[in-house]
Amino acid sequence: MAGISSESLSAALEQLEAKLPTASLQLATELFGILGTVDSSAGLRRALTDPSRSGDEKSALVQQLFGGKVSADAVEIAGGLASMRWASARDIGDALETLAATVVIAVAENKSAVSASGITGLEELENDLFVFNRRVASSHEVQSALTDPHASAEAKTALAKKLVPGASEEAKLLIAQAVSSPRGLKPSRLVDDFASLAAKRQQRWIATVSVTRPLTVEQADRLQAGLNALYGRELKVNFSVDPALIGGVRVQVGDEVLDASVVARLSVLRRQLAG
Repeated sequence: MAGISSESLSAALEQLEAKLPTASLQLATELFGILGTVDSSAGLRRALTDPSRSGDEKSALVQQLFGGKVSADAVEIAGGLASMRWASARDIGDALETLAATVVIAVAENKSAVSASGITGLEELENDLFVFNRRVASSHEVQSALTDPHASAEAKTALAKKLVPGASEEAKLLIAQAVSSPRGLKPSRLVDDFASLAAKRQQRWIATVSVTRPLTVEQADRLQAGLNALYGRELKVNFSVDPALIGGVRVQVGDEVLDASVVARLSVLRRQLAG
């Protein structure tokens, strides 16, 4: 996905963030259900991505089709996608799939307790998806069964769940979606895509801190506390020593960089002097 569709997806993901702290698997299930309806009708996809129709008209169509059948949040999210611009009719379905998977991943992320094995909900989800794909890869019979065009979605889902009986509910939902509606991909490839989304989201809460020399325990604790307060959550902080910084500190959380190093300040000064 590129160009205008990529911009629309980014905007939709940003809007979705407000709903993620209280998101549920039911919301994700509803979004996957809407995706199934959109995928089943080329005419509907064209109507929802028709550049000659206004965003309000396309959102109204979503309301007409799904209002009262799913939650108001699901209708709002799908209607928001319809109101945006898309380079191709398929792109809106790809975006809806991404949003639904992101909701599932957020539910795993929001688990307050660390599991008995000492890992977070996101880490547990990634591990479950990895275990599923590893077990699929180890059996040609399983691969054939999951891609058999004559097998029902229910049969494929039942088989998939038998492969990972101890998986989290979040992982089971994503795996079920991948094997029942792979949308032209191999199920394992779609599971890989879901795992990549989870890994990318996890990176948003990992802080990589570069300093010119090792910090004391007290300094590291103060920095950890300050970053936790800034981002409103407990971050996993990785420290590294980079003498090239000359002085100061550089922090990266996901795609965001906080740079208070001398090198960064000199670079800004050079740009200002250059006009």
